[in-house]
Amino acid sequence: MSKPEMPLDPALLTRIAEALERLAPPALSQADFQAADAFVWQAERARLSPVPKVNRVDLGLLRGIDRVRDLLAENTLRFAKGLPANNALLWGARGMGKSSLVKAVHAETNRETGKNALKLVEIHREDINSLPVLLGLLRDAPYHFIVFCDDLSFDSDDTSYKSLKAALEGGIEGRPDNVIFYATSNRRHLMPRDMIENERSTAINPGEAIEEKVSLSDRFGLWLGFHKCSQDEYLDMVFGYARHFKLTASDEAIRAEAIEWSATRGARSGRTAFQYIQDLAGRLGQRL
Repeated sequence: MSKPEMPLDPALLTRIAEALERLAPPALSQADFQAADAFVWQAERARLSPVPKVNRVDLGLLRGIDRVRDLLAENTLRFAKGLPANNALLWGARGMGKSSLVKAVHAETNRETGKNALKLVEIHREDINSLPVLLGLLRDAPYHFIVFCDDLSFDSDDTSYKSLKAALEGGIEGRPDNVIFYATSNRRHLMPRDMIENERSTAINPGEAIEEKVSLSDRFGLWLGFHKCSQDEYLDMVFGYARHFKLTASDEAIRAEAIEWSATRGARSGRTAFQYIQDLAGRLGQRL
């Protein structure tokens, strides 16, 4: 005779169901794209969080980067109008306004088109693996999107760059027509130089060994280089900020202090210029 089946404990079944629910990936939630012009992708919750006020400066305040500014602005405007445009990689010296330019161009494009149809979506470096999920959420939305990753780079044991390559160009679906990808990096090829050199020196076929990693930057049709600025360019940034914020200090004092400020930090950049302006405004008792 077979043994009678023991009834299952309802409480046990509930605990099992709750455990399975926790293990399951979060359900995609539809974002309210009218709530804001910018959003932050929260990968762990699979949702877009609106940003009521974006931390950015006016496009006219970005000095010493006129050529790359115009190229990115033109590319973004074409994209917002539904015309062909390229993914963009902004690479080079720290503090020269790479991320500031992306945010400023986004705002300027919406002003120029007279509508807020272009949305800015920031994805954090550590969430790149979730990029295909994000693109799936944006694909059918009635807006255009700049997906923006700041300070993008990959280390030797990091394979998430493969997700980025497939999402940008290599996947079956490809990049949605209403999405473009902008990234900033201190590295031109997004990989550390010593890693590339190590691959080249130890591999049986050095060319093929580094091709997989270096080819990631090829997915960006627009490469914009940012280089260290001269003293004249640095001072132009300083005086541009000073005039914009109407700081009540003489040109001679600003020039001398700004040069000393950069010398003590061993750097000249847009970031250094704005840090000096913040210090000057605080000493003058003026708000920015």
